[in-house]
Amino acid sequence: MKRYFITGLLIWVPLVITAWVLSVIVNTLDQSLHLLPEVMHPKNLFGFSIPGVGALLTLGMILLTGLLATNFIGEKLVRWWNALLSRIPVVNSVYKAVKQVSDTLFAPNGNAFRKALLVQYPREGSWTIAFLTGTPGGDIKNHLDGQYVSVYVPTTPNPTSGFFLMMPAKDVVELEMSVDEALKYIISMGVVAPPPHPRVITNT
Repeated sequence: MKRYFITGLLIWVPLVITAWVLSVIVNTLDQSLHLLPEVMHPKNLFGFSIPGVGALLTLGMILLTGLLATNFIGEKLVRWWNALLSRIPVVNSVYKAVKQVSDTLFAPNGNAFRKALLVQYPREGSWTIAFLTGTPGGDIKNHLDGQYVSVYVPTTPNPTSGFFLMMPAKDVVELEMSVDEALKYIISMGVVAPPPHPRVITNT
């Protein structure tokens, strides 16, 4: 009886959690329906709500914004919008900070969160997974001797919180695993181990 119960639990728990996560995401994206007039809401058009319509609307808006922003007129509008926000007190500091972070994270040619690392934390001899976010800049690099890297050490099972560290480059080990595999390993608290990757050995 115990074996049957555990087997059923292993089948239902992933399904329920996956459905719950998708439901939260879809319900959040569906809030974009409030941008439309009431008469255009599916409930008023068809007599019942259709989950996911707002999510499709959100994705369409993002794609359309990206399409418009890549042409000449769109680039001018984006520059004008950025200049306008930079003149508003309080808003300018928040917007600039968020924009710098988003540009760093989502830029195709950026290195932020592109590499999984193995670092010693919180003390020597204890190892954990971290992600490369860049290199120290500004006045900070003037006070660091040698080559340093900036890393983000996520907590488990919630990787959205963690610690920002600047460590000597010689003390970090680059892992032969993708960021997705590293995140799965962290979220599962080490239960879901990534598949082994053959290490490439070069002859010198």
